[in-house]
Amino acid sequence: MAQAAVQLNQLNAARNLVLGDAALYPQIVNGILPIIGPNARVEVRRWGADFIAETFASPVLSVALKEQLTPLVLDTIHGIMALPETDVAVLQSLVQAAASLYPLVFRHIVNRPGDRKTWETMNAIKLEILRKMDSFHSSVKICCVKFLQRVVQVQTPGLIADPRRPEQNETSLAIVPRTHPVLKISHLEAEASGLLDRLLGVFQEDICDALIVNATLNCLAPLIRTRQSIANKIINTILDFYPTKHVRPPFTPTVRVNVKSMERTAKALLVNITKRNPNHPYAGKMQMYIERLMQSKLEAVDDASKKRGFPTEPTDGLDSAKRARLDAATPPMLKIPPLPSGPISYAQLFTLTQDIGLSSFDVKQLPPDLLVKITVPLLSQVNPSMLTQAVDAVRNRYQTKTKEQNLQRQQQHQNTAPDDDDDDYEPEYQPMDVADGAGGETTAVADEVADMQPDLVSLGPFTLPQPPPLTEDEAGDVGRSAVARVFSMINVAETAPSTGQPKNQQPGFSRLAGSTFDRDAWVVLLTRLATRAPAGLEASDKVSKGDSKITSRRQTTISDSIRETLYRYILEDFRGRLNIGISWLNEEWYNDRVQMKAAAAQRDEGEDSEPAVTLHYDTWVLRLLDGFLPYLDSRDIKVLVRFLSEVPEITPPITLRVASLAKDPERVNLCVQALMYLVMFRPPAREMCLNTLEDVYQTYEESRPAAGKVLSKWRPEAIQPAEPVANGTAAPQAEAQTTAPEGSAE
Repeated sequence: MAQAAVQLNQLNAARNLVLGDAALYPQIVNGILPIIGPNARVEVRRWGADFIAETFASPVLSVALKEQLTPLVLDTIHGIMALPETDVAVLQSLVQAAASLYPLVFRHIVNRPGDRKTWETMNAIKLEILRKMDSFHSSVKICCVKFLQRVVQVQTPGLIADPRRPEQNETSLAIVPRTHPVLKISHLEAEASGLLDRLLGVFQEDICDALIVNATLNCLAPLIRTRQSIANKIINTILDFYPTKHVRPPFTPTVRVNVKSMERTAKALLVNITKRNPNHPYAGKMQMYIERLMQSKLEAVDDASKKRGFPTEPTDGLDSAKRARLDAATPPMLKIPPLPSGPISYAQLFTLTQDIGLSSFDVKQLPPDLLVKITVPLLSQVNPSMLTQAVDAVRNRYQTKTKEQNLQRQQQHQNTAPDDDDDDYEPEYQPMDVADGAGGETTAVADEVADMQPDLVSLGPFTLPQPPPLTEDEAGDVGRSAVARVFSMINVAETAPSTGQPKNQQPGFSRLAGSTFDRDAWVVLLTRLATRAPAGLEASDKVSKGDSKITSRRQTTISDSIRETLYRYILEDFRGRLNIGISWLNEEWYNDRVQMKAAAAQRDEGEDSEPAVTLHYDTWVLRLLDGFLPYLDSRDIKVLVRFLSEVPEITPPITLRVASLAKDPERVNLCVQALMYLVMFRPPAREMCLNTLEDVYQTYEESRPAAGKVLSKWRPEAIQPAEPVANGTAAPQAEAQTTAPEGSAE
């Protein structure tokens, strides 16, 4: 032990020397490497690992000197890593040193491809770290996360600032020549992709370690900023991570702190990304994710496990003594002016200010939309204590005034009890022609004042008047606004199913439209409002040409507006919302068949007027095709095939729309492959598609190689007339036509 203490004192003296003069680093490093090797004591290995990590992370040591010292320390690090080392401090420092050394070794091999031994030693260290990473302590795992981040950053292409100065560029896969004898670009890219998946795998685990998650989030920031090729993948993985879903009860204070720390780290990462690039394509999604993190509270999940709830008494209602015990701030007291004597109006009842200017201001002069803009921000800033005091003051005023008027009624009833038989007799009124007296004059003046104030507080039952009936245009505007609100719910609703339903169980065709509150539920609700709600109402157009025609037009306007809005909504992102269009068209086809069946039943019953059926499927399926076909390219075969395979019926106009793709030489294969899929997997439409494919084969020269292969299998007779042309027999015919006399009839 004494020898180890003396040795550590000498090593600390050497460290003090290099801290004073960075030029002594090469001498000190060469001198201590034999001392801190695998055979040294644990204390010495701990000091040596710490010194190596400190040396290659030092900003005062130049990069050139670090590259010179790198091959010297790799063997020592590899020798210690190969041991069954259990000391946390040694492992932590060695992994940190490896993270600092990896970019230096990579650039060293790029410039000196003949030094293969250095690269093999670095690979051996990397394999040791990756193999033992899962068994390390949490503090060592955090260093391993940093090492993985360095490897991914180095083995991913970066930006080249100046091709003429390669030494000034960042160490990345972009500086590696494609003919490098040691570094294979494809292998390095594949390894970086796998390590990135391993780095992001912490966000998919059922139970997360807060330390590892926070370390990973902090290490992902440089990758997002400097590596655009993998930035979107990292951001999507973070947006799918919610800390509250990765914890298990019991919800102890430690668990709450861990969840809050993960939420704050994820929020800080995304906020910094949006600050650096406000026009980021994922800026909207990141803002929604940040808002959801701010609204999520773990306490809401833990409410059911608490022994008792919060006190029922409001904080603002506590008396002064209890406020002193709770050390709570006393809310400001609102000064309530007394009501004037006599009858009062509603304005006087709700007026709590003594400012004459405010109380005399007529609010009716302001437009309603301006009042809404002013009132909503003011209500959000109102002190809850002041609002409670104001409501209590108005309530006390009303109750006091009610008691006074009830007391006056009882007194009047007692005074008029002997004369109950005379219904027209009112003792408080005196005729105007009575002899002059103080009592009569006072009563007459009171009657006049009562007639001049029609808006007095009344204690009798009050009934709101019936609203006026809506006109046709107003009803249509209300319906369209309701449709717009439902579409706004689609944009903000989550696409994932509700938590109460298993993930492997999806609702079927006969599901309830309002069974869940996700996006699919709102889409089903809208499609059924557009198809099933007005079913049978279109037929009233044929019954009468008078008022019923106007009524029918009003009734079908809402459904047509829903269809038009659905059409525009799908075309805004037809690749991502294709399933909505397919679901809608299935509802339209089903509704058309139900209406046709009902019309056939009416005809069989022998009704005089044949019912008219308005079919919508053929119209809207062609409109959708015309809407997105111009935007398809040769890579969208999956989009087109999915649409054609999942719509309920293929009609000749649909096949003609698909055949129009062959006009573009770049989309000929798209047209032929879509028709071939229908021929193979939709037998009812096989002949129709073969006829269309034969027309495409005969019309467009570019389609013959692809279309000929399909026709040779399903309709070989369609390509036989083309063989003489290929054999050259058509050439004599053309020559005979050119040599015929001008006056010939042929």
